[in-house]
Amino acid sequence: MVATARLDIRDLITGSGPFGPTEVKAVLELLGTDAAAHRDLRSAVRDLESISERSPASSVKLGVCQRLLGKARDALETLKGGDGGALALFHQGLAHIAEGAHDKACELFESARKAGYDAAACVAASAESMRSAGKPAEAHKALDALGSQGESSADFWAARAGVLADSGHGPAEVAAACEKAIAIDPGHPGALFLLGVIADRVGNEDDAKGYYERSLARYPASVGALINLGILYEDNDDFTKAQQCYRRVLEAFPDHPRARLFLKDSSASGDLQLDEQEMKQRDRLDQVLCLPVSDFELSVRSRNCLQKMGIHTLGDLARTTEEEILASKNFGETSLVEIRDMLSSKGLSLGQIAQPVPAADVVEVEAVEPSADEQEVYSMPINDLNLSVRARKCTTKLGITTIGDLIRRTAEDLLECKNFGVTSLNEVREKLTERGLKLRGD
Repeated sequence: MVATARLDIRDLITGSGPFGPTEVKAVLELLGTDAAAHRDLRSAVRDLESISERSPASSVKLGVCQRLLGKARDALETLKGGDGGALALFHQGLAHIAEGAHDKACELFESARKAGYDAAACVAASAESMRSAGKPAEAHKALDALGSQGESSADFWAARAGVLADSGHGPAEVAAACEKAIAIDPGHPGALFLLGVIADRVGNEDDAKGYYERSLARYPASVGALINLGILYEDNDDFTKAQQCYRRVLEAFPDHPRARLFLKDSSASGDLQLDEQEMKQRDRLDQVLCLPVSDFELSVRSRNCLQKMGIHTLGDLARTTEEEILASKNFGETSLVEIRDMLSSKGLSLGQIAQPVPAADVVEVEAVEPSADEQEVYSMPINDLNLSVRARKCTTKLGITTIGDLIRRTAEDLLECKNFGVTSLNEVREKLTERGLKLRGD
């Protein structure tokens, strides 16, 4: 098999060769699979930026690459000096989407279409912009108007799948459109992300993880895919990979609130996770603490004193201080040394385990019968709170099916569930507050 030569991004961008949609796609594929490609791209952009007088063609290359690096405003300024061709118009539209100027973006996509850019790509991009602007009906209309021209385009089918999802169509219809996109372009990130969301919602976590991971092989990575994949990694106790996902989001969007909070929660969960070796050590310690004192050779005086104090196991001794031992009648220094040696042989010492603090007396409060309205709210399914995927999974693990089940739990009860952190707790409290409710103990 003949090895395929690696694309030279710097030569492609700074050289005089052709630069169109095919070359841009090749750059995107390389950026998704080769970390070194990002360095080459940044280096090429710096080289072009250092040129004070660029040709229109070079300005188009630079503007497109600036947009690929997430520098939308710089891209818009640079592309103004371009040749005004279809490629420049299309990428100006994409840059305007990043800036939230959706109407302007749609105008540019239509101009790019008239200038000869692929019609299906332009309409699909317009539809995605309309979706982002909260106009799924207009997006649906634009896709329908394209007719049979879109049937061979992965972008078209992925955009249709997104519109169907936004319009409340069933997962089967959405998945069917995604599959058509994948059949044309097996690595289409938008279609793969939607398939991941569908699998995630029905509990097929392995399939969801596979779709999300495949979608991230194409640059730029989807923020939604990274967040959702991070949550799935946490469910599998793979906190390192989860944190890598959240950090990738923060590298592009340093102030992204969910990524920041999820990273904090994941770091805390990872720190608290006990590795297998530590668990084994704890099991061995528990076994040692349960050993009876009668298994060891002690003097009659020591045995009698320990028996009078109610000390029967090594654990009882480890919870007892030297002062408490010496306070016992007839228990002297000789017996103390004997006890120390016995504990030392098992890696223990007197007072090693802190004396448990007695629990405070619990004051019972007379239960109040809820009203009919309250009973109706309490019986509502937990899904009515519209919790996030992470919070919903944790409530399921805890067997919480109704709002009434939820408010009978304390914050501590919820936090005991793996991967349920402060972020999810605040979310639950906000949802309950909207209904005038709160967790037990709040």
